[in-house]
Amino acid sequence: MNRQRALIVDDEPDIRELLEITLGRMKLDTRSARNVKEAREWLAKEPFDLCLTDMRLPDGTGLELVQHIQLRHPQLPVAMITAYGSLDTAINALKAGAFDFVTKPVDLSRLRELVSAALRLRSKDTPELPVDSRLLGDSPPMQQMRKQILKLARSQAPVYISGESGSGKELVARLIHEQGSRGEQGFIAVNCGAIPTELMESEFFGHKKGSFSGAIEDKQGLFQSANGGTLFLDEVADLPLHMQVKLLRAIQEKAVRTVGAQQEQIVDVRILCATHKDLAEEVAAGRFRQDLYYRLNVIELRVPPLRERREDIGLLTTIMLKRLAQNSGLPAAKLTDDALEKLKNYRFPGNVRELENMLERAYTLCEDECINACDLRLAESGSPSDNSEASLALVNNLEDYLEGIERKLIVQALEETRWNRTAAAQRLGLSFRSMRYRLKKLGID
Repeated sequence: MNRQRALIVDDEPDIRELLEITLGRMKLDTRSARNVKEAREWLAKEPFDLCLTDMRLPDGTGLELVQHIQLRHPQLPVAMITAYGSLDTAINALKAGAFDFVTKPVDLSRLRELVSAALRLRSKDTPELPVDSRLLGDSPPMQQMRKQILKLARSQAPVYISGESGSGKELVARLIHEQGSRGEQGFIAVNCGAIPTELMESEFFGHKKGSFSGAIEDKQGLFQSANGGTLFLDEVADLPLHMQVKLLRAIQEKAVRTVGAQQEQIVDVRILCATHKDLAEEVAAGRFRQDLYYRLNVIELRVPPLRERREDIGLLTTIMLKRLAQNSGLPAAKLTDDALEKLKNYRFPGNVRELENMLERAYTLCEDECINACDLRLAESGSPSDNSEASLALVNNLEDYLEGIERKLIVQALEETRWNRTAAAQRLGLSFRSMRYRLKKLGID
């Protein structure tokens, strides 16, 4: 059986020897180059499963070599060796297409982890395989996103997934994880806006028994749970500033300190994040740290809203209705041409999630397994410029809420004046006619 082969590019003999010995003990054959020219010559002569390159080389940079490999050998994982503290250099390498990076002085355990991950990725090479049947749609934006997912899965770079609510950001994050070298490890998703502020540090980094009131036993944090895998931070813009500082340190140092512990713990976690907000605007407004933004937004992947891929709506509805029928055990329903046209002309502020909810409701209420346009309960004109159903629902909920407050205040004023309507109206600053109208509208006798 042929041994896997690695190309080592470094002008320092001691570093080359260290890497050759370490990779040799991992049962890899190695070839060494002192500069970019020699590295290109080796790449032209032999196939490789991995490339490790220093950033500073006598006749160029490792970044140039990364770009060359991306162009000529796109399936070859390449990792950058950078000087300690040169995180900006490492980030530039990741943006150029490097798989990962390791800093000098080289930590051998970290190096072995990197090499193992790169070789696992190499063994998964299936460039013609579609990303996943869960990512529905054949429109150009979806085809482009599938290609981006496959490319990002070949990297360890942090990815910022932008997109509107309901567009499928978590599914995209999960697919990046599953297609990559960490696919066999854990995928931990957390909604940053759903964690109480006072519990955030404990949730992210864990705590020791007795470290604070209520800590009755040791607890593992999200970073520890995701060790070796991927941590997906959904709605990352909702993190308070004090937690942003701690997250930044965890990402930079690749280590976390459990609440109540004395020492930091090394963690190997890939960070993916998402938010429906504009992170750049949040930075400009002072609500999100700029340094954290640059660490998270190494590569941005935009998930297109449903209204930008209307040609997918027919396929989406067919598959969703078939799934509803399978789950309910009832016959499948079909959309009329008029109903489908209504959907294609609807703006979908809630995106795919809104379409799913809309079809589930229509499927439940329709007759004769036929969904008509009226079953969808869309705005009359169905125009993308019209107020959306989600917006109308919000308005209706707001009206209900305001009516509840109005009812409470009027009843309170009536009780305090022993149901003297004139006195209650004066107390509320209303005319008697206005008071009478409100009593009738709210059904208060």
